[in-house]
Amino acid sequence: MRRKIIIDTDPGQDDAVAILLALASDELELLGITCVAGNVPLSLTAKNARIVCELANRPEIRVFAGCNAPIKRKLVTAEHVHGKTGLDGITLPDPAMPLQDQHAVDFLIETLMREPSGTVTLCPIGPLTNIATAMQRAPEIISRIEQIVLMGGAYFEVGNITPTAEFNIYVDPEAAKIVFDSGAPLVVMPLDVTHKALTTRARVETFRAMPGKVGPAVASWTDFFERFDKEKYGSEGAPLHDPCTIAYLIKPELFSGREINVEIETGSELTLGMTVADWWRVTKRPANALFIGDIDAEGFFALLAERIARL
Repeated sequence: MRRKIIIDTDPGQDDAVAILLALASDELELLGITCVAGNVPLSLTAKNARIVCELANRPEIRVFAGCNAPIKRKLVTAEHVHGKTGLDGITLPDPAMPLQDQHAVDFLIETLMREPSGTVTLCPIGPLTNIATAMQRAPEIISRIEQIVLMGGAYFEVGNITPTAEFNIYVDPEAAKIVFDSGAPLVVMPLDVTHKALTTRARVETFRAMPGKVGPAVASWTDFFERFDKEKYGSEGAPLHDPCTIAYLIKPELFSGREINVEIETGSELTLGMTVADWWRVTKRPANALFIGDIDAEGFFALLAERIARL
C-alpha cells in the first residue's frame, strides 16, 4: 500500500532534494505539492517546485501556490543561504508545466476531506502557514490527517536564524503554534537531527558521478548552499534538512526520538519562534510530538543515493 503524501514546501535546494526523493520512491504516492513563502517569496517557491518536477521528468505532478506571507508577520526570507532564486547552484530551464489554479489551502482541505480519514500524511518542509491556515479554516480536517512529518525547530542545536529559533518555525511562529497545538500526530525533524546528516565530499561526489541530470543537479545545489554552512559552523559539509522527512516515511528505522511536549514561543522578542522541547520531561505537559533526536547518517545517504540514481 503506497502512502499518500502532500509535500508543503518553499524550495530551497534541500527542499528540492526532498521532492526528488519522494518522486523516486515507490512507497509514496505524491498527491500534490503545496508551496508557501519562506526561503524565497511565493512566486519563486511555486516556480522552483515545478522546475524540480520537470527535472525528475514528472510534469504531471500538481503544484499549488499557497500563502504569500505569514499569518501575522512580515515575511523573512533566506536568500543569504539559498541564493536569489532559492535554487542557485545550477541553471535549470523555466518550467513549462502549469501552476494549478486552486489555492494550496483549498487543495489541502479538499484532499483531506475527500480521501479516507487517516490516509493522508502531510510533509511540511517550510514555514507552516499553509497547514495552519487550512486547520483554522476547516478544523474538521485535523482528525483526518494520518500524520504530519515536518522539518522544523531545534532543541540541542538551538537556532539557525536567531540564537534560539530555527528558520521554518521563526518565519511563522503563530502558524507553528496552531499546528503543534492541533492534536494531529506530529513527527518533528529538528536541526538536532539534520545537523547529523552532513554532506561530505565523498557523498556529494557520489551524486555528481550519477548518469543523467538529476544526480549532478543535486551535487551542484549542495555545493552552493554548503559554502554558507561550512563557513558558519566550521563543519565538513552542510546539513540536508528537508529530505529527512521523506526518508523517515520510507525508512523510519533510520531515526530515533522521544514522544515529548513541544511548545512554540510567540510572545518573546528574544526567543520568538523557539521550539521549547521538553526533552527531559521536566514538565507535566502532555506529549504532542515524536521529536527526533538521532539519525543513521550512513543509512540516510545510502538511501538518498540509491533513490536519486533511479531518476
